[in-house]
Amino acid sequence: MTVREPKPPWLKVRFPAGPNYERLRGLMRDQALHTVCEEARCPNIGDCWNRGTATFMILGDTCTRSCGFCAVATGRPGAIDHGEPARVALAIQRMGLRHAVITSVNRDDTPDGGAGIFAETIRWTRRLNPETTVEVLIPDFKGNWDALAAVCRAEPEILNHNTETVPRLYRQVRPQARYEQSLELLRRAKALDPGTLTKSGVMAGLGETRDELLAVVADLAAQGVDVLTIGQYLRPSPRHLEVARYWRPDEFAELKEAALAMGFSHVEAGPLVRSSYHAEEQAGHAADGRGAPRLRHTVAPEDVIPLSPPNR
Repeated sequence: MTVREPKPPWLKVRFPAGPNYERLRGLMRDQALHTVCEEARCPNIGDCWNRGTATFMILGDTCTRSCGFCAVATGRPGAIDHGEPARVALAIQRMGLRHAVITSVNRDDTPDGGAGIFAETIRWTRRLNPETTVEVLIPDFKGNWDALAAVCRAEPEILNHNTETVPRLYRQVRPQARYEQSLELLRRAKALDPGTLTKSGVMAGLGETRDELLAVVADLAAQGVDVLTIGQYLRPSPRHLEVARYWRPDEFAELKEAALAMGFSHVEAGPLVRSSYHAEEQAGHAADGRGAPRLRHTVAPEDVIPLSPPNR
């Protein structure tokens, strides 16, 4: 059964506009950067951009996979842009971010799935922004654990990998991924670097039952995941999977309570919750309970680059 009625009132958001929104859009165009906010048509783009936050999407704007829920373009990506990490770091510097979120398309066309560019982006961000904490939302790298280790060696404060849905729906939702592989990635990430906070997210409204969703939450808790996000799936276009139903705000509140009882450090659950929505606050609550992300590293003064990186 699919949903035919209009979106409920708790899912209606204002059209994105405002001076900060326009400033960030101009900055992204000037640096030839992409954001998942735009490419995935996130409903929170107006709120986040006007608060001065954005989620950078590296490795181009074309994904090698065809997930049934995602609005990012699918096809044959262009060449890897090795100047991109420095430009992302410069944009973070210009925005004055205390917490930066970096994600990517899937790059199954490359041997390491883009892990090297993830690591270099973290390192460039540290050089230009020594007080900024870094969160990465990574793909599964097709189970290439050497690629995962390369990202972990760069020591992001938060390593996120979304499980997205329940195992029964993987064939429709994530046809080129495996549920068990995503769980293994999260387990290995924690083992490789116990100092990194691990994070994952799932969607509601694709046809899963409450019991199935809670089983996924329990599986994530068993992998030692620290931070969990649960949000409503919204169909980005008629060619994507239909919404099976809209979960009510009180149902999300119940899911949050159940997840916290399983041992997560922090849980965000609500109709408009997305992986990187209010990510800085999520990181802070999970790290020290005071709302401020905790730096895991000390950048030596000689490693800090106070000026802009070379032109691309």
